[in-house]
Amino acid sequence: MAGTEGGGAPRRTLASTHGTLTAHARCLYGDEYRPTPACGLEHREHYFIEELTFADADAILAMLRALCPHIVDGHLPVWVRNLAYRLVLLQRPDEPELLREAARSLRLHGPDWDDVAAGLMERAEART
Repeated sequence: MAGTEGGGAPRRTLASTHGTLTAHARCLYGDEYRPTPACGLEHREHYFIEELTFADADAILAMLRALCPHIVDGHLPVWVRNLAYRLVLLQRPDEPELLREAARSLRLHGPDWDDVAAGLMERAEART
């Protein structure tokens, strides 16, 4: 993701900041299971969301599983979890276990998402 943005300024990259998506999320949001690392970098949520947006499914799943291993826990904001699962499912739309995992996560965050969760479970059942 090297390059420049507006006016030729060097663009921040994952490799030059935290090394992994999980490390960046841990540094930004904290971790229920491990201490937040000491970090002298500037933290802005939009940098993390940019990295999340272009991360591959394995990196996103590693982050979710490290920071929210039991789905109901962790310090990631609900909207970040929802976005993360959406991005994973766009990359891997036919994996029943991922569909179920995303549905379970959505169900935990209130009735607003129950219809979407039910649809994900139906898609999972259709693929097994």
